[in-house]
Amino acid sequence: MSHTHASAAAVNRSRLVVVLVLSLTILVVEVVGAIAANSLALLADAGHMLTDVAGVALALVAIWFAGRPASNGRTFGYLRLEVLAAGANATLLFGVAAFILYEAYQRISQPPEIASGLMLVVAVVGLAANLVSLFLLRDAQRESLNMRGAYLEVMGDVLGSLAVLAAAGVIAVTNWTPADTVASVLIGLLILPRTLSLLRDATNVLLEATPKGIDMDHVRAHIIDAPGVIDCHDLHAWTITSGMNVVSDHVVLAEDADPSTALDALSRCLADDFDIEHSTFQLETGDRRRLEDRSHA
Repeated sequence: MSHTHASAAAVNRSRLVVVLVLSLTILVVEVVGAIAANSLALLADAGHMLTDVAGVALALVAIWFAGRPASNGRTFGYLRLEVLAAGANATLLFGVAAFILYEAYQRISQPPEIASGLMLVVAVVGLAANLVSLFLLRDAQRESLNMRGAYLEVMGDVLGSLAVLAAAGVIAVTNWTPADTVASVLIGLLILPRTLSLLRDATNVLLEATPKGIDMDHVRAHIIDAPGVIDCHDLHAWTITSGMNVVSDHVVLAEDADPSTALDALSRCLADDFDIEHSTFQLETGDRRRLEDRSHA
């Protein structure tokens, strides 16, 4: 497989651009609306939208770098930048959640006056735009960590807009202004679980953990089942970037095995059964295994 192979996120670049434009537009509308309506819930949603803008912008920059060709100094090119961008995005989300919760705490004792009508209008506009973004990313989020990060952020924005709508309705009907603070706390708490999930996934990739959905015992069984193979060792599987899993393994062949037949069967097995197109096998005989065991002792 060529190292210039486009990452999963790059295929959906145009969708990310549309989401970025929508997010920028709603960010401006919500900031203006939050100031005019004196609504912390709207400001919280705008702060979350700011992380969307930053996250999508980081993703687009990472995709651009990831498309640059590999070199002798960087044999995998810049593909890992997509994962680093996802980690940076998660860190930014933590900061926004902390700010929202702190501001909500400050308002508990002195709830301000809220312009619920304006708050309601801005929330409806934000909800509509977020639903469009969610629709654009619904399929792409299954293919890329960065696209998943963008999808989760937009999902949080949808929930945030619903919380703002509910708060605006409560204030309009009952004049209970603390509803705005309650909504802002809910938005802050909504950010945290999905942020932890995104950060965990990005960290697992950077630590070269076994890719999700791959059972190494199952992989080992398939390798040993290939024609001419009697054993394997030093089996490793990891992720370079979203949609690009790789495997390396030392495969022990029988004395009468045909190396070409075994190698074709191994590559076909991983590609067909595990969707791993990039695999590296070192073919060995039983004598070589004994030498390696002695050198590792």
